[in-house]
Amino acid sequence: MAHSDITSPEVSNDVPRPEYPRPSFVREDWLNLNGAWQFAFDPGDSGLERGLVHQELDGRILVPFCPESELSGIGDTDFHPAVWYRRTVRIPAGWAGRRVLLHFGAVDHDATVWADGREVARHSGGFTSFTADLGVVAGTAGGDAEVVIVVRARDARHGTQARGKQATDYANSDCHYTRTTGIWQTVWAEPVPEVHLRRPRITPDLASGAFHLELPLSANRPGHRITARVSDADGRTVAEASVRADLDLAPRMVLALPEDRRRPWSPEDPHLYRVRIELLDGGGAAVDRAECTAGLRSVAIDGKRLLLNGRPVFQRLVLDQGWYPDGLMTAPDDAALVRDIELSLAAGFNGARLHQKVFEERFLHHADRLGYLVWGEFGDWGASTGRTTGDNQQPTAGFIAQWLEAVERDYSHPSIVGWCPLNETHQELHDRQTVLDDVTRGMFLATKAADTSRPVLDASGYSHRVAETDVYDSHSYEQDPEAFRRQMAGLDKDDPYLNPDHRGNPGRKDTDAVWSLPYRGQPYFCSEFGGIWWNPEEADAAAGDDREVSWGYGQRPRTEEEFQTRFAGLTGALLDDPLMFGYCYTQLTDVFQEQNGVYRFDRSPKLDVERLRAAQQRPAAFERPAGEEGR
Repeated sequence: MAHSDITSPEVSNDVPRPEYPRPSFVREDWLNLNGAWQFAFDPGDSGLERGLVHQELDGRILVPFCPESELSGIGDTDFHPAVWYRRTVRIPAGWAGRRVLLHFGAVDHDATVWADGREVARHSGGFTSFTADLGVVAGTAGGDAEVVIVVRARDARHGTQARGKQATDYANSDCHYTRTTGIWQTVWAEPVPEVHLRRPRITPDLASGAFHLELPLSANRPGHRITARVSDADGRTVAEASVRADLDLAPRMVLALPEDRRRPWSPEDPHLYRVRIELLDGGGAAVDRAECTAGLRSVAIDGKRLLLNGRPVFQRLVLDQGWYPDGLMTAPDDAALVRDIELSLAAGFNGARLHQKVFEERFLHHADRLGYLVWGEFGDWGASTGRTTGDNQQPTAGFIAQWLEAVERDYSHPSIVGWCPLNETHQELHDRQTVLDDVTRGMFLATKAADTSRPVLDASGYSHRVAETDVYDSHSYEQDPEAFRRQMAGLDKDDPYLNPDHRGNPGRKDTDAVWSLPYRGQPYFCSEFGGIWWNPEEADAAAGDDREVSWGYGQRPRTEEEFQTRFAGLTGALLDDPLMFGYCYTQLTDVFQEQNGVYRFDRSPKLDVERLRAAQQRPAAFERPAGEEGR
């Protein structure tokens, strides 16, 4: 079995989500801590004062599912300002002498962790991973050791907080869904030596046929070295290198692949190399080791063209919210993550915008191996202060910090072809600098500093506030294909559609507002469109407009034929534009009351997917060879 799929040997098959949670950086020794934990609601956020750090808790919850979800065994969808978890963890005797790292995939929103009553970690942000260093946990008489882990998670209803699509009203409405509080991704532990490897950065260099490795260490010791070996799909070694580990906190090396063993990663051939990294002491003994995966591919910009491996690849993306009926933001099992990608591919898409959520890393692992193009995004919704003018959106500095954690975690995944820190920020441009201006630029520059290998879109749709953004886009839910075609025209004149259309669009209230800096000739795509409101069980009531029960964009089709015709017309308008590098159709699945998915919320089909695939697989004008775009 591949290391990326290993299951913790200390858990039974009854433990939810037993698979290894960090497949891009794998160590053999680890302990899955999902399963039954003690649990308590803390509606007054007084638990610390009441001594809950040192008390048994009366309730029970099934981790990693949040208390609002059915799979947690609780299913309480009210607001929960604070919740507490407690579990006694048995540390294997074989880990003696090594430091124990306690990892949390994600905890929403502000987490504090105690070990045996001692605070060991604090973390703010509901979408990103963090680690508590428990130190060396010693057992008695050479046996297993025990440590009591307590977690408090705070999740405020009001105030600026990166929430993604989580509803701030009690009930779901429009495109806001049931909340997630507390632990919602795998909790796990692993032992490491005092001096150990940290997660590497692997940057593909297709031009020279090499991988560039940046290898951060916990510390440096005289005589230590790092070796790395690359093997291909058949297990044969194709490149090796070694570097001193006593001089630089993050040693660097280049692993050059022979020309006859270079196999670019692409949607058609998602070839992954395996990289084995070892930290050696002065005597040549391995102190620490890990395995990673890597894909050799490039992303480049040539005028309005966004290129993959030096060629135009039209990005037929779908908006993926990543919600599940029983687990909410947590997939019920690993197979569900794979299934979502397979369903998307079956409908003719070749990738996704991972929308308003930082997906768990195993999704990206499956995207890597299945050749699925991904745009990483932050769940930034929740920054609105409710003001109607001026500085109505006020994201905090925490947005930048949390986004950088996401970029750092996911940097080495070849499936990610672009970054998008913000989505649909809505604020008029005027002559005073606002908080949104500062944070938008801060997130853009931070992303560019963290990753020079991928394009960055400053904000998807609505408010482009960074003049030099690598990519430009718009959102449009115009439902008439011909009107949509006319709206999207103009790229050949450097005059594409912007949100809102400040050139004048009858029927809009904000026709005089300018929300975005001018377009400067960047690669352009329509990153949200469609959202066709379709529920075949309610087709007879298509003339109705009860959006509390069923919600989507525009007038609902009365028949599936009408849906298919509209879908083909909307996608065709973008496929026919030789300067449009891609699109993102809303959306993969229904989510609660939002019934505009290609599939139902339970992932069952609700229309002829083969017709969708046929409509999308027609040749895209963008992919024609240079000089033939107009033919």
